Amino acid sequence: MKVVIVDDEQDMRQSISQWLALSGFETETYGSAEEALKEITSDFAGIVISDIRMPGMDGMAFLKRLNSIDHSLPVIMITGHGDVPMAVEAMRIGAFDFLEKPFDPEKMSSLAKRAIQARRLTLDNRSLRRELSDGTGIMRRLVGTSPAMERLREDILDLGQADGHVLITGETGTGKTLVAHALHAVGPRAGKPFVTVTCGAQDEAQLRSLIFGAEENDLARPALEAARGGTLVLEDVETLSDALQARLLSALDEAQSAGRDLRIIAICNGAEGAAGCEAALRPDLFFRLAAMRIALPPLRQRGEDVLTLFAQFAENYAEEYGTDPIHPNAQEAAQMLQAPWPGNLRQLLNLAERATLQARRGAASITALLMNDTTEVVPQDMGEGKPLKEYVEAFERMLIDNTMRRHRGSIAAVMEELSLPRRTLNEKMAKYGLSRSDYL
Repeated sequence: MKVVIVDDEQDMRQSISQWLALSGFETETYGSAEEALKEITSDFAGIVISDIRMPGMDGMAFLKRLNSIDHSLPVIMITGHGDVPMAVEAMRIGAFDFLEKPFDPEKMSSLAKRAIQARRLTLDNRSLRRELSDGTGIMRRLVGTSPAMERLREDILDLGQADGHVLITGETGTGKTLVAHALHAVGPRAGKPFVTVTCGAQDEAQLRSLIFGAEENDLARPALEAARGGTLVLEDVETLSDALQARLLSALDEAQSAGRDLRIIAICNGAEGAAGCEAALRPDLFFRLAAMRIALPPLRQRGEDVLTLFAQFAENYAEEYGTDPIHPNAQEAAQMLQAPWPGNLRQLLNLAERATLQARRGAASITALLMNDTTEVVPQDMGEGKPLKEYVEAFERMLIDNTMRRHRGSIAAVMEELSLPRRTLNEKMAKYGLSRSDYL
């Protein structure tokens, strides 16, 4: 991610650039807004830091032009002491934040980091939206053969065809945003607007402007308007203030009475599920948003999906880092099946990456990495483990799956490596739902 710095004063832009570079940011400087605009497109992978007072196109006009290119592009404004009201106005029309001179370099770095995180999330969502725009990628992304995942796919296909609002609940890292994309992609709204607002990443004033629009007209369309005919996703909906909840409820009533077509998918984080969201929202809004519900299963309830997902993640990271995929041994596979996984898919993804990086330097220890991921709170639904037969079958399936991947579906090579006769291999593949065509 790049930080574009725009300031007509050379000393100021060089000073900002040097500090951010020392903090690990990639920077590029411009002496005018006109120069910077030649390089910034709607898919620009970065953020903008701009002075407000500049000759020619000033910071406010520059901000409006950037909003017209991409209203989600984070822009941080730099202002002198006397220009604070102007900076507040910039926030109203879409600036990410502002810094008053003389500013604290540490604060600037922290602000730039938050802006880049927001930009990365926006671009990732757009990429995912393009991939799922026709719904064909949904089954490939929702990996797993556990009963919980089978039910989830069925729920998505059913609710995707409906028009009511949907509440998605689940622990952090379970894939709620992916499910929201899938709901949009498999239904009649596919190809229509899909707008995401992360409620927990904005302050109240910014969020109000982003969802409902500013008091006066500007170039940035509010999310409720931009998503008309399509889907509006409200992530971290439980963080909405009482005032914004009331405003949202009123907007939903107005849209319904005016016949405006809009579907809201509300995403609520937390292990408490719908009960936690119900406690955080006013009752009338909760029951409007929760007309239909999807609860995502935590990873610890998905059985041998853990091993299937790890194999996929490890293969992806092996290709990225130019090494061989790492394969858990029997003991590591059993430990992965018993782990509580408080971070769910994100934790498993991180484990696969760290194990791959360790493997490049020598022997990797999944056991040691799992021990470093221990948490003080062990989920209560872990139970007392599983019968030995289930662990053995899960490991056997993983071993056949990994070997088939490595040999790209060559039955003869798999038979030789695993010392299995053809009939036995066929029986085991049928038992575990593995098909040779998936590896070719």
